[in-house]
Amino acid sequence: MNREQILALPSIPAAGPSYPFGPFHFVDREYMVVIYETDAAAIREALPEPLEPMKENLVGLEWMKTDDASGFGAYTACALVIPSTYKGTRYNFVAQMFLNNDAPIAAGREIWGFPQKYAQPKLEVESDTLTGTLEYAGTPVAMGSMVYKHENQADDLQKTVMFLTPPMVTLKVLPGPDGKPEIAQLVTFQMQNINVTGSWYGEARLDLIPHANAPIADLPVKKVQLGRHFIADMTLPYGTILHNYKG
Repeated sequence: MNREQILALPSIPAAGPSYPFGPFHFVDREYMVVIYETDAAAIREALPEPLEPMKENLVGLEWMKTDDASGFGAYTACALVIPSTYKGTRYNFVAQMFLNNDAPIAAGREIWGFPQKYAQPKLEVESDTLTGTLEYAGTPVAMGSMVYKHENQADDLQKTVMFLTPPMVTLKVLPGPDGKPEIAQLVTFQMQNINVTGSWYGEARLDLIPHANAPIADLPVKKVQLGRHFIADMTLPYGTILHNYKG
């Protein structure tokens, strides 16, 4: 390979790249989001400075079933998201994330800094209940449930669009060949081309089990506020640097 061929690669390995160039498009992505109150001290511990916590002490555990993602195929994800602020602007900080597909794990970590690890999240309908589960290394980590399509928001899908609109932020740390951080940044991005095709809300419950390698339970459930269930098409674009720890 010559220099031009190397610089034209979207990812490694050169013989069969892990993922193509973006942006990446999701079709009929299904979400279950359990919003709950947790400890203020736990939020502060999980948020990297200079992000600041919101006063409500609310976080969200999200399951995302993605059957059609360009460049990635099909996968399911589970993510712990913490609302925060930076210089007066709201950002949703992705604190932990677990997927069952290598391609989006590699792309997410290398491009945006998603804190993704391989695990077994599932989002399914069982009888009259929407259920989300997460297993890591064969051990249960999280179990969420929600009433199935009780409260319909079909008359105001814009509310769900607004739920997806706030910019996301991740902590991207990549080592150089000496093992020391070569890149240490807060990266931000916003979903684009959002088209919500269904949206519901209702009663939900959440149980978290302590786990050394998937420490979601470090942000314990004090009170579940609400469950959100929606289906949408969207585009994940490239991001920008919000804060550079080495700059």
